[in-house]
Amino acid sequence: QVQVVESGGGLVQAGGSLRLSCAVSGRIFSNNVMGWYRQTPGKQRELVARITSGGSTNYADSVEGRFTSSRDNAKHTVTLQMNSLKPGDKAVYYCTTRKLSGTTNYWGQGTQVTVSS
Repeated sequence: QVQVVESGGGLVQAGGSLRLSCAVSGRIFSNNVMGWYRQTPGKQRELVARITSGGSTNYADSVEGRFTSSRDNAKHTVTLQMNSLKPGDKAVYYCTTRKLSGTTNYWGQGTQVTVSS
């Protein structure tokens, strides 16, 4: 079983920064990908950032240059540093992990990020 727990959401003014953290425990895949998705009411969950255990990253165009994801493989954690936040970044952010070659995603409970204008 895989447990995924996010933390670090909150309220920030536009232009500000927040840092989200995520810890994975339980069954750990040696080769895996960890990622961040976000969702707003009435919309599908969308990819924000993704990082493999080898360190390869990719970001949504909407956050490229503003958000940075990093991970600590020894601690099984991943972070999302969000800078220059915009009201459009307001969403519930979810951390996820899966085996690199797998198709089953394991999700956290989500953390709310609110950006005031």
